[in-house]
Amino acid sequence: MQIIDAQIHLWGSGLPSNMAHRQVTSFTAAEAIAMMDEAGVDAAVVHPPPWDPDSHELAFKAVRNYPGRFAIMGSLPLDDPKSRTRIASWRQQPGMLGLRYLFLNEPERTWLHDGTLDWLWSESERAGVPVALLATDSLPEIGKIAERYPGLRLTIDHLGGKGGNTTLKDDAAMAHMPELLKLAKHPNVAVKATGAPGYSSEAYPFPKMHRYLEQIFDSFGPHRTFWGTDITKMPCSWRQCVTMFTEELAWLTGEDREHVMGNAICAWWGWDRIDPS
Repeated sequence: MQIIDAQIHLWGSGLPSNMAHRQVTSFTAAEAIAMMDEAGVDAAVVHPPPWDPDSHELAFKAVRNYPGRFAIMGSLPLDDPKSRTRIASWRQQPGMLGLRYLFLNEPERTWLHDGTLDWLWSESERAGVPVALLATDSLPEIGKIAERYPGLRLTIDHLGGKGGNTTLKDDAAMAHMPELLKLAKHPNVAVKATGAPGYSSEAYPFPKMHRYLEQIFDSFGPHRTFWGTDITKMPCSWRQCVTMFTEELAWLTGEDREHVMGNAICAWWGWDRIDPS
């Protein structure tokens, strides 16, 4: 079974602006590889963080230096007219799978609602570029976008929640769940089950989160539910993030587990991964 982390960050130029992440000046590909090998994680998808202006180049370097171990969900400036023309060739870059954006703050949240970003959805659909979104307060709007652009593959980040952008825990952190589950009716919407331990006030194996994970799995199925960590925010080891899914969820077995732990994310984002081993 290949185990692929749907989201990590790499950086090298200062402390993260998001205080939920480890407050260290760098987290390198070499550090990630050492931890992944210890945890039994085969590969990870790098999401270049906004606090490091060189994070995209770090991600490309990771792809070059560790073949088959990393891919990238990058970003283009949403307020730059030139971005529209770059989407058609976006996936031609080494290791690049798609685009990822945060829509929790202004003006991005308004742009999501008022049609400003219609070019992003239409161009991404036309070019076959998947888009991942952190947009907890706008889940109904994501449904409208999915309906208008049925060929666009959308992925909702962090169980539909706010990840490290909230201090809420347990049930309070999952209050958005009814709106998230409604999105399952759109076949072009998937969910990253990333960062689950970070939403929990409990110790491993974080049992209060199991119910929400099962609801997501039951609604979206094994081909649209993706394991991952956002490891630099997690209150536990990478290995425990793995075993929380592979050993503690009695309902996740067999081929379903293989899909959730890695096969499905490769299919959804079009990562034709070559195992270097």
